[in-house]
Amino acid sequence: MKHVLLLFLFLICLHPTFAQSDKKIYDIIESVSDKRIEKDIRKLAGFGTRNTFSDTISETRGIGAARRWIKAEFDNISKACNQCLDVTYQKDFVTKSMGKRVPKDAWVVNVLAIQKGTKYPNRYVIMSGDIDSRASDTMDFTTDAPGANDNASGMAGTIEAARVLSKYTFESSIIYVGLSGEEQGLFGGAGLAKYAKEKNWEIIGVLNNDMIGNIKGVDGVIDNRSFRIFSEPTNTTDTEEQIKRRRYYGGEVDGISRQLARYIHKNVKKYMPEMNPMLIYRLDRFGRGGHHKPFNDIGFAGIRIMEAHENYTQQHQDIRTENGIDYGDTVEHVNFGYAAKLTAVNAINLAYLAWAPPAPTEVKIGGIVEASAKLKWKKVPDSNVKGYKIYWRNTTSPTWDHSRYVGNVNQFTLKGIVIDNYFFGIASVNNEGIESPVVFPQGVFR
Repeated sequence: MKHVLLLFLFLICLHPTFAQSDKKIYDIIESVSDKRIEKDIRKLAGFGTRNTFSDTISETRGIGAARRWIKAEFDNISKACNQCLDVTYQKDFVTKSMGKRVPKDAWVVNVLAIQKGTKYPNRYVIMSGDIDSRASDTMDFTTDAPGANDNASGMAGTIEAARVLSKYTFESSIIYVGLSGEEQGLFGGAGLAKYAKEKNWEIIGVLNNDMIGNIKGVDGVIDNRSFRIFSEPTNTTDTEEQIKRRRYYGGEVDGISRQLARYIHKNVKKYMPEMNPMLIYRLDRFGRGGHHKPFNDIGFAGIRIMEAHENYTQQHQDIRTENGIDYGDTVEHVNFGYAAKLTAVNAINLAYLAWAPPAPTEVKIGGIVEASAKLKWKKVPDSNVKGYKIYWRNTTSPTWDHSRYVGNVNQFTLKGIVIDNYFFGIASVNNEGIESPVVFPQGVFR
């Protein structure tokens, strides 16, 4: 029996899908360095404050010094990969009239490193971290605010993902970006989302990383395995007709951001089984928002990845001690190994999305008052697409639990599966076995 098992494992390893995709994913996970992440977090926290309105002239303090250092790191990564990254600034001007958290007029400057895809250069997947930090008073741009976890951790993770993934080539483009102005009203994300829309970028998904380094919650829970994936249920740009259809056909939890969240959940479960990805059915934490929101607002898929257990004594706090409690977002509270794990979560999903084929379009479903469910779709004009996989799940399930590969066809009938009792979707599959995110049907047919 033992010899049979060993032979089975050996044959799996020889399978082309395993050799071409799985090995690369495991190599990516192994390449993420907690030591490099620690070094970067310490460097970012060492700028004193990175408040959006802090010093922009000093070489050692303030957001200006921080963003120049981030750009220099991206430049160094690009140099190491034969200039594979296009490193640039993207900026917008904000004025006091634009919000209660804007103490003065200033430029909100993002730092972008773009790794162009070989086949679909105008299709982008984005990983973001936030450059800026804040003290107790968000209008205070002079007090020390090291922001080690919020959000040097997410920024360091983004830089590390660029180091790791720049060693590979992808069909679609990847953007690694440091966004500014998050604490003042998500200005950096709003500016980049608008820029993407103006440039007609096709954005596959935005992976917003905001606080990925804390494992000890304010409630006393210590957990270095769990993390949260926040996603909106439906698309904010849906038409009145689309909203009306959901009442009869479903889709209340099947928008593009929710499909992106499920995609990440699935890949983590497969390649990092030691981790516990938690699908949170909400835009962000209760009543709050993150830098994926501006992308959601104009119709792009975007989610937030972050730690499972927050410690509010270390967020948005002046450094001090009160009643025996140490306040402040300082480096000693960051778990670098955990930040590396969440960086790996991002890296493998960036890779999968950038290697994946485009998703099918014009997906429709039929089978009303029948004993079978029928789907049809428009095939992807890509010779590397091997075929399509239909997914379905119970209407109360958060994940796609059942699937069937149906070949290189543009319609299929699932016999004996009653349409009333499940939700359905379809994904493209390429020759390496890599899948697109699932597409939920947007129309019906008889």
